[in-house]
This record gives sequence, structure tokens and C-alpha cells, in this order.
Amino acid sequence: MLKPGDRMPNFEVVDQDGNTVRSSDLIGRKTIVYFYPKDNTPGCTAEACSLRDNYDALTAAGYNVVGVSKDSAASHRKFIEKNGLPFTLLSDTSTEMLQAFGAWGEKKMCGKTSVGTLRRTFIFSEDGILERVIEKVDTKGHAAQILG
Repeated sequence: MLKPGDRMPNFEVVDQDGNTVRSSDLIGRKTIVYFYPKDNTPGCTAEACSLRDNYDALTAAGYNVVGVSKDSAASHRKFIEKNGLPFTLLSDTSTEMLQAFGAWGEKKMCGKTSVGTLRRTFIFSEDGILERVIEKVDTKGHAAQILG
């Protein structure tokens, strides 16, 4: 997993509209890259809505917000429309970006172990240097975790 001081890994994925987004596109602004398991699930919706509801405060603090999951671009488009999300969602169907950031791995839920997306948030400086990692995400209060 990335640690503070590390540079943003190189990646190339598509957004909710099928446009190619590269790591270099995120340099120049402070950027929040948050990884979540699946569109339209209760926890992921709560997290996205926390960021949506506090989007003005996040952008006023200079942040660009980007969500990432392995869902398709079409799924992301529907998720954005259903919840009125004002930020970009990236589709990493290959899990290469998830793995490069350390947001893919073993997790336990209801006593079962599986491999999948680890809910983590990475906060980068304008220069693409990792400033902070949030590993224990409070889905309903995620924006407060970032801003606090």
C-alpha cells in the first residue's frame, strides 16, 4: 500500500463517460482518490453522498474528488445520475489501479474471507505526492474525516 510521501502511481482508466483518464491528469490540484467496492450498495452510496453533500466545502478547500471501483463506466453513469454526484468516477475493471494503490486485497465480511476492493481514501498534494491515507472510512461521515 502507498505511504505518505509516495508519488501517485501511473494509471490509465476510463471515467463514467468512457473518457480516458491518466494519473497525469490529476496533477496540479490537491486530489482525493477514494476507492469503494460497488455502485448502488448501502455503504458505498452513503460514502458517495457524504462527499456529494460536502462537495462545496471540499472544493473550497482546493480538492478534486475522484471515486474508483471496478464497476463499468455505464454503472458509474447510472450511480452518478441516481445520486446527483458532482464528481468523476473511474472504472478500473482490470483492478490494475486498485492494486497499484493498495486498495485491492483480502478482506473479511460476515466470517468469510474474499479478495476485492478495500475501502480506502488517498489524499494527494498538487504535485501528486501522497499526504494522507484513510484506511478506516466512516461511510456516513467521510467528508468530515477528510476535512477534519
